[in-house]
Amino acid sequence: MARPSPPGAGVPVPASTSARVSWQQTRKGGTIDDRRLREITVSVPADIAEIVPMIPAAIVALSEEAVRAMAALDATHGEHLRPLATLLLRAESIASSKIEHEEASIDDYVRALHGSRANPSALAMARATGALDRLTVGTVTEQVILDAHRRLMEHDPVDAPYAGRWRTMQNWIGGSDHSPRGAIYVPPPADQVPGKMADLVRFCSRVDLPAVAQAAIAHAQLEAIHPFTDGNGRIGRALAAGLLRQRGITRQVTVPVAAALAARRSEYFDALNRYHAGDAAAIVEVYASSATIAATESQTTAQRLREMPDRWREALGGPRAGTALAVVVDRLAQDPVASPEDLERQLRMPSTTVYRALERLQDAGIIRPLTDRRRNQVWGVGDVLDELADLAVRVEARVRGSEST
Repeated sequence: MARPSPPGAGVPVPASTSARVSWQQTRKGGTIDDRRLREITVSVPADIAEIVPMIPAAIVALSEEAVRAMAALDATHGEHLRPLATLLLRAESIASSKIEHEEASIDDYVRALHGSRANPSALAMARATGALDRLTVGTVTEQVILDAHRRLMEHDPVDAPYAGRWRTMQNWIGGSDHSPRGAIYVPPPADQVPGKMADLVRFCSRVDLPAVAQAAIAHAQLEAIHPFTDGNGRIGRALAAGLLRQRGITRQVTVPVAAALAARRSEYFDALNRYHAGDAAAIVEVYASSATIAATESQTTAQRLREMPDRWREALGGPRAGTALAVVVDRLAQDPVASPEDLERQLRMPSTTVYRALERLQDAGIIRPLTDRRRNQVWGVGDVLDELADLAVRVEARVRGSEST
């Protein structure tokens, strides 16, 4: 487990500077102190496009361990990578949302992914999946970041009007809801956001930095800029995942690093705060060690996914290859959530055949209904959905275990 670096062992980056700027409340509300506030202190992160951070050998070694663990996960599971990639993408989205105190059951989350009614937290998790998917395909650009934010926030009841746009207003963390009075952190004024984000994207295009350190610093820098009215944490973590994919550390899977970050929220947030002061060591350490734990536990998940279809076939009495039941099992091994309509269309089977197969699968305890309606029912493979939940449990246990050593 990463520990705070001793003095002199950090990864120096330019510290943020403070500036006094004028403030005028634009919405009524709050106390008389909110309404009388006329000047605030903002934190302005330095440009980082061309920084050359001196990274101590111990942190380089930690980062290289993370790279080996992630690359091994990505490279060693052959035909099982598609279902593994889907599950890990979902695991990362769920964990990233939980850091923002969004809580929902796995079944609620899957219902939201498939367009069924679900609670607001499940819907937020589903949107986070779309944002993460956007940032882990192709090169990181300003437009890609904006597109990811649009996917995350376009249906938000409060922030939908600002989805996919750099903020044009001052925001802040903590303190009063009506002004930056007493805020924990006040990012730069809105007019500096476009330039700061352009600088960040130039930093993301570099190939001369250790990839894990680059991903961690990029995430911390986006948090420091706070370019959106909401969703900055989820986009920052998705940006880090996107950079690992862009640098070729992972090519097909998204390692659920957020699952480990969620288990050490206080240390993670403290590392982001230390970044503002000009030391990136803590965030690189936390991110690298979290990535190693997440990738290692994901190897266990990959092996379990590999074994599941054989167990399903055994529970069904060994259906002959090519029969409708065997074909549906093969389909569920690739994507463990489906509606009868999905299966009819994708497998070109008549409705009665699909329903008979689903009845067999339910009777064998392999699938469970995720909705309670008769039409447009959605089914999920219990083993896979339970593994999705268990992965987060194991990662958290590994984090606790490493903290005690």
